[in-house]
Parts: sequence; structure tokens; C-alpha cells
Amino acid sequence: MKHLMYSLLLITTACRFASPENANWELGPFTKPAVNPVLQPIAQSKFFCPVRQDTVYWEEKDVFNPSAVVRDGKIFLLYRAEDKVGKHAGTSRLGLAISDDGAVFKRFPEPVFFPDHDFMNVYEWEGGVEDPRLVEDENGRYILTYTAYDGKTARLCVATSTDLMHWTKHGLAFGDGEYRDLWSKSGSIVTRQQGEKFIAEKISNHYVMYWGDTHLFLAYSEDLIHWTPLTDAEGNIIPVLSPREGMFDSDLVEPGPQGILRDDGIWLLYNSRNIVSKGDNTLPDGNYAAGQALFDRNNPERLLKRSSGYSLTPDQPFEITGQVNNVCFAEALVWFNQRWMVYYGTADSKIAVATAGH
Repeated sequence: MKHLMYSLLLITTACRFASPENANWELGPFTKPAVNPVLQPIAQSKFFCPVRQDTVYWEEKDVFNPSAVVRDGKIFLLYRAEDKVGKHAGTSRLGLAISDDGAVFKRFPEPVFFPDHDFMNVYEWEGGVEDPRLVEDENGRYILTYTAYDGKTARLCVATSTDLMHWTKHGLAFGDGEYRDLWSKSGSIVTRQQGEKFIAEKISNHYVMYWGDTHLFLAYSEDLIHWTPLTDAEGNIIPVLSPREGMFDSDLVEPGPQGILRDDGIWLLYNSRNIVSKGDNTLPDGNYAAGQALFDRNNPERLLKRSSGYSLTPDQPFEITGQVNNVCFAEALVWFNQRWMVYYGTADSKIAVATAGH
């Protein structure tokens, strides 16, 4: 009954999509259900913070920017949540919620991933842990890329789990050497789809990850834990996708959910920000929208195609007004009940879903 009710509630919103000549390689169009938002902040959830040594209402302020996987026929949503304590607009932790139908979620009462008295405290406190992205490996292990924020620098990090509840932190994705203090975020690992699973896939004997939040950059790994950024002969990090003047993605670009290895290339959903003075003057200043890109499956550095229009943009009240106005920020993509489902943060305040068919 839930699935039937959910399907009856689908509505189409006024998103502008890519030009018809690109439609054969893009996913979509996406539809936003009337059940949105699917997750909102609540004031009841208590957690004794081991660092603060006090009880906090850990998801009282905002919930947003989730990742998701399908496990045992259910959607597991790993999401960012903020309290109202501290000096960085609240500390971020990661909560876990489960759904049978993709619309109604049951939350775990406490966060499953958070700053602690461990070796990562110097990077995670007191800003917290942010913006998860999940994939699986061949052995059923979950690989989590996330942002550690100490209040000054955002650093891309890696953790692993076998059950999504108990996690092992592995440290900085780019190590403690020359990239230790590099501002780095948003690690989207390239995968192959195996039914409802997305499993990290090697290309030319290396795993591949798109990352960054100004341009899109590339990194390679042999073990999914330790990563090396793509650089030129002088050691400069090389962008593989950049903002476009006059477009919805004029100010910055940032990878979204996992990349997917397909016959026609590596498909990637990416987030972007618009600035009116150099971008799309039909969109608000600072507007976050999602676009799509296709890279060469044999050479992940080579961009083949890119959407001329956005696939998701704020047009609902909860997407337009919030902690940060005019934001649709996608980090989760699952294949569930024969439908693509993208979970995204709305105005850095709530979580919504958009769906598409085959």
C-alpha cells in the first residue's frame, strides 16, 4: 500500500532539463514527490557527546546532504545532522534512517558516526563530520568518504563499515604529507551497478574518485583508503570539469553521488552554484542546482559530454528558504523498486527525494 500511495503522490515540478540531443545519455527527467521533504530536523533526539561531555540535541537544527544504499530490500540513509551548540553553526554528525518504501524513514535515536576522542579529533572538532558518500567493495564492505571540518579547513576523509552502524576511521584520504592541509571535499567513487548495489570498480588497475568543491578533480587508489590526486608535471592538481560562464554552474562545481561505469562512459551527477554576474540571470544568486556529466570509461580524466541544463534546481519552499537559501544538493543515488531515487539536501535544512524511471 505504501508503494501505491507513494506513486499516486508524484508531481512534476518546473525543472529545466538538458537539450534533447543530450537526453540519450542522461538520467531523468526527475520528478519530485509531494511527500517531500522526507526527513526534517527534530528536537527530541538526545546524544551524549564524548568530546563535549554533555548531552546535545544532535539533529535539532538541520538535517541535509545524505548518502544512501539499498540493503536487505530497504533504503539506508546516512545523513548529516547539526545541533545548535558551538561556534560553527552547530557540530555535524551522521545519523542513520531506514525506509521500506523510500518515502517514510525510521531513524536511529543516536548518530552512528561522530567526532570522538580519537586520532581524528584534531580534524573533526568542533565543526564535525559532514557530507557522506557511500559505495561498497567486492567483499560487502561499505566505503565512506566524508568531510572533516575543524572550523578552518575542510579535509576529505575515509571510513569503512560492514553494517553501516559501526565504523572504522582511516584518516585523511590524501594522507598526512603534502596534502594534509589541502581544502578537499566531496569524494565520489566510480562504481559498477550490480542490481541494487553500487560496487567500486577499478579502471586500469586503480579505483577512481572525483572530488573537489570549486572544480572537479580526480584521484586514484589501489585500496579505496589511500588516494593520490591527479597532478601535472609541476605537481599542480588538474581540474577535469570546471564552472561555465553564463550557465547555471557558473561559480563552482562539486561531485554528487557515486559515479557509475556504463557502456557509454562514466556517468556523474554533480552539484553547482550560480552567480548572476557571470552565470544564469534567470536563477537566484548563489543558487545550487545539479547537472550531469559523462567521462571516458577508459580515461576518467577526459570529459565526453555535459548537460546544457540542470536536472534539479530549487523550486519548492523548503528548497528556497533555510539555513542556506536556494539549494538542491544531491549526494545519494539508489536504484530501488525499478526506479532511480536521488536524495538531496534542501536549503541545508531538510532532505528530499527526486525520482526517475529507466
